[in-house]
Amino acid sequence: MQTDHLSPLAGELLALSAATAYNRLVVRGGGTPEAQKLLAGASASDLFVSDSGISKSRQEAALAGLWLWHDWLDQSHTISQGLHDSTGSFWHAIMHRREGDFSNSKYWYARAAGHPALATMAAQAGAIVNDQPADGLLLRIVSRGFDPDGLVDLVEAVHESSDDPRHAVAVQLQRLEWRVLFDWYIR
Repeated sequence: MQTDHLSPLAGELLALSAATAYNRLVVRGGGTPEAQKLLAGASASDLFVSDSGISKSRQEAALAGLWLWHDWLDQSHTISQGLHDSTGSFWHAIMHRREGDFSNSKYWYARAAGHPALATMAAQAGAIVNDQPADGLLLRIVSRGFDPDGLVDLVEAVHESSDDPRHAVAVQLQRLEWRVLFDWYIR
């Protein structure tokens, strides 16, 4: 992940709970308290160095993403609802998937169709899925690029079954999706 436009605060937020952040497929309750304290006092512009050239909209998208990274869905939702483009729709879709509102997630993914980050996801998701035994849900995710609806269906199928081997794959895919999307906004 390219981070040279990010402020020390953003670096601290990315490092905070790095091994455990974003591991829950469906979030019940709040997220990382330390992150909430840091994020509650931050504006979107606080995440970037002053000469970053990152637009206000992308700064807001990055802030929505960091709230999601630390499992604070309501805060992310508030921000993503104010972003009226494929950027906001993408974060909005992820947030609804992570709250377990799967049909609403698919609606917002449809509004993010064609987002440039999807091509990067398509290029990288295969490395995760192709190492797995053949499975219809997994293959659907990568059979024609990256299919976010396929990821929604996978999460819906396995989020309550942490012993299902596909659960770990879903976590890997959602972490990849977050990294690709976040990196796209901060470049």
